Amino acid sequence: MNAHNQPIAFLGGLTAEAFLRDHWQKKPLFVPNAFPHLAQALSPKELKTLARNEDMQSRLVLKQNDRWDLQHGPFSAQKLARLPAQDWSLLVQGINHVLPEAAQLLQAFPFIPTARLDDVMVSLAPTGGGVGPHFDSYDVFLIQGCGSKRWQISAQQDQSLIEGIPLRILQHFQAEQEWLVNPGDLLYLPPRYAHHGVSLSDDSMTWSVGFRAPKAQELGQQFLMYLEERLQLDGMYADPDLRVPLHPAEIGPDMIRQVGEMLRRISWSDTDVADFLGHYLTEPKPHIFFESDDFIEDVTEFADMLNQQGVRLALASQMLFQGNRFYLNGESVDAPSSLHPWLARLADSRRLPPDSYPEELAELLFPWFEAAYLERGVTP
Repeated sequence: MNAHNQPIAFLGGLTAEAFLRDHWQKKPLFVPNAFPHLAQALSPKELKTLARNEDMQSRLVLKQNDRWDLQHGPFSAQKLARLPAQDWSLLVQGINHVLPEAAQLLQAFPFIPTARLDDVMVSLAPTGGGVGPHFDSYDVFLIQGCGSKRWQISAQQDQSLIEGIPLRILQHFQAEQEWLVNPGDLLYLPPRYAHHGVSLSDDSMTWSVGFRAPKAQELGQQFLMYLEERLQLDGMYADPDLRVPLHPAEIGPDMIRQVGEMLRRISWSDTDVADFLGHYLTEPKPHIFFESDDFIEDVTEFADMLNQQGVRLALASQMLFQGNRFYLNGESVDAPSSLHPWLARLADSRRLPPDSYPEELAELLFPWFEAAYLERGVTP
């Protein structure tokens, strides 16, 4: 049987095909007890520790006397210890870059292309805490960790926002559905679906699996930068038939025509778009760095380790491929077709198990291991 036709427990028994057909970017889905063990993966104390780390992206949303305030981390231990008893929410992005359980959570969605996955965010709030009614421009799975929460959602067309505050909070939120969620419960929401979550207990934590949906403007700007590095136009501006102008400062129609013809020679193919996406979608965010103290002498020693222990992608690594070109953390390599099955497996499952691998594969992977993009698959 096709794996996509198998019921998936955390989707309430829906198959992947049924979920994509009936819910993805169409309508919400609520599943109780979808991820029952997630509450034990991260404690409120551990999340606060991550919020103090300068290599993590963290935010603090505070509501005081009907006024909203947004602050960016890292936050000191003293700051976090002095938080009020209510009306705040602490959010930390990229939990999957440092927590294996969060990385495994992303792996639970193989029916959605990896290129669409973004990261896992975890929020913490006391009783009554939240970030206000809002909508996201992308799909999101909201999973309750520890504690409990009330989620209200709405398909309302009125998406006007409160002006003069640093948050995108809806001016007129009208709840249409409501759930009281407990540890492990899941709520999927399509893009631009209004929702409002309020903590019903102290130390209420919500895990958010978000998906990339770049704006056309952002893609256009980044693609033009990509083209700039690869653009090569022959020829040079020339005007052998130049005539004395009536106004020397006027840009003449002949210059406009000739330059226009030059610029219209700029073109690109689907191959260029694919290559751009491979680099763009795997480029690490600016705050991400790769470091490792795991030293291997040479490719021969690495090949032995690969065969005996296997390898896995570092938690912060992102790997995609198109044809025989593989992209890892903004870099690319054209691999021989003979290595495609192993590299595709590494990209899809983020690991290669111990096995007898060809020397050619070890030679390709070794520089990635040296750059800390790869780690030992089995802890020595």
